[in-house]
Amino acid sequence: MNLAQRYQQIRQHTEHICSPLQTEDYVVQPIEDVSPPKWHLGHTTWFFETFILKPYVSAYKEYNSEYNYVFNSYYESVGNRVIRTDRGNLSRPTVIDVYSYRKYVDEAMYHFLCADISAEVQELVILGFNHEEQHQELLYTDIKYILGHNPLFPAYSHEYKVPHHETSADNSLIQMPEGIYEIGFEGDGFCFDNELNRHKAYLNAYQISPNLVTNAEYLEFVNSGGYHDFRHWHSEGWGWVNNNKIEAPLYWYLIDGQWHHYTYHGLEPLDMHGPVTHISYYEAYAYASWKGMRLPTEFEWEAASIRFNWGQRWEWTESSYLPYPGFAKAPGAIGEYNGKFMVNQKVLRGASEVTPPGHSRATYRNFFQTNLRWQFTGIRLAM
Repeated sequence: MNLAQRYQQIRQHTEHICSPLQTEDYVVQPIEDVSPPKWHLGHTTWFFETFILKPYVSAYKEYNSEYNYVFNSYYESVGNRVIRTDRGNLSRPTVIDVYSYRKYVDEAMYHFLCADISAEVQELVILGFNHEEQHQELLYTDIKYILGHNPLFPAYSHEYKVPHHETSADNSLIQMPEGIYEIGFEGDGFCFDNELNRHKAYLNAYQISPNLVTNAEYLEFVNSGGYHDFRHWHSEGWGWVNNNKIEAPLYWYLIDGQWHHYTYHGLEPLDMHGPVTHISYYEAYAYASWKGMRLPTEFEWEAASIRFNWGQRWEWTESSYLPYPGFAKAPGAIGEYNGKFMVNQKVLRGASEVTPPGHSRATYRNFFQTNLRWQFTGIRLAM
């Protein structure tokens, strides 16, 4: 598949994700971390227009000069932008306008990609592909938050199918010997700059679970009063629980004595065998403490990842999001992609059920603040 075909495939998949939505669903922003689907559609288009078409196509005519202000996310070097909390106020441009914008840019990009382009530009295009795939996952999780906080709990799509992942029948902890392990990306394929440089990490002997914590296992923590026992929580996490009156994972509802959870099919009885999800780092840490165990570091996770199945949930680790040895930000706007976020966040490893095919790898370093749980986050224990 050439670049032009790959471009079309990725762009069509983004629109496929949005196809079950009603027009009103495109413009809702319940919280700061959740962007309206319409904004995602515009922002991913803006990325290609701003970083590919405008600098490298001499005859290209910008679709609308005001869109740079509307769809810039966090790139200080590209100019002013609508603040994140105000994305839900953008009744204009309309959904129809945004789809017209996508079509305009897509036609220009297709013609551009059918011609010869330099290796440098190819790297930018491939970064754009991976950027859009990140937003495809965000679209899924943002849509779930939007619909899951509608009091009618409407289904996103009854045709949505949870991908099947094998779990280990033997739940015995995997024994990992002490030693020096190689950490980080290597090879010729794509990776983000935060996965570089490959380096050595010394690890003490440890044990790690082959499976994720299930809803049934986490429910034991809930029923035991885990959310009301300060002993298992960081001070900051305990304050978060009490200030927000947290009693269970996001999307869990106790109805007539039975636990339900919101899914893409609507409100359903809690799947006891499924991996627990939509939990904060605070909750992951507290559960591990309650079990007398801990969360793995990102280095322990990566070193052991070949020995267990992963990909159902983004798994919280005990590692702070920091640069690898020798990390250097790229010049210009592209350098703003990861490096400036390396503070006050925890690393998550793995992937989730809504991660696009081919977008996950064992060295991928996702990262979020400790209180966030709208992503498909889960728990793997270690000791």
